[in-house]
Amino acid sequence: MAYRTMLVDDERLARIQLRTQLKQFPEIQVVAEADCAEKALETARQTEPDLVFLDIQMPGKSGFDFLEEASGRFRIIMVTAFDQFALRAFEVNALDYLLKPVNVDRLASAVSRLSDHAAQRQTSKVPLDYSDYLFLAQRVKPRFLKVRAIKYILADGSYTHVYSADGQKWTLTRPIKEWEERLPGAQFVRIHRRCIINLDFVERVEAGLHDETYQVLLRDLPTPLPISRRYALALKNHFR
Repeated sequence: MAYRTMLVDDERLARIQLRTQLKQFPEIQVVAEADCAEKALETARQTEPDLVFLDIQMPGKSGFDFLEEASGRFRIIMVTAFDQFALRAFEVNALDYLLKPVNVDRLASAVSRLSDHAAQRQTSKVPLDYSDYLFLAQRVKPRFLKVRAIKYILADGSYTHVYSADGQKWTLTRPIKEWEERLPGAQFVRIHRRCIINLDFVERVEAGLHDETYQVLLRDLPTPLPISRRYALALKNHFR
């Protein structure tokens, strides 16, 4: 299978280098290039690529902006000059990322992941900042989600359901314990063994149906979430 590939990078020399390196991979067929996010959006609509090598930081709209606006069922390999930034951005369901200047052995590893569906990159345990992004690879299209846009997270066995401020939901193979360890504690609080909430969306905390129980109401969420007795004190301390 040949993957129809688009290169998106504002640096012409970087695109030339990457195109040259990709010639040694017969499964990669470069069909288009773009030097900015705006051109990439139009080019993606015209060429319908299977794979996009996408620079993160570009003048004007960023690679993040491109993914939020783009349509199509393509896979993404991000290209960045910032190692720590990449580690944070690609921890959730990403295909891969490459550091500039691109090393050909590292490129070969990234390309191999296209057919190796079982391969799972070890995720970093670097704590997430409130201003960070998460890359969520959905069946319809990939998307970047701001950490600050996460409203709440519910555990479901070995999975977690992530609910965002715009009403969307993602199901990920991440235990809630990992979310608790990684999300910034100043904004995200565990209120139940199955639930973490973003304090920025809290409207009020009120008594529950039974004595000594409480529940929290989040903005634009009609059903309140229960607070277990174990986590009630921690939540109370955040509002002092």
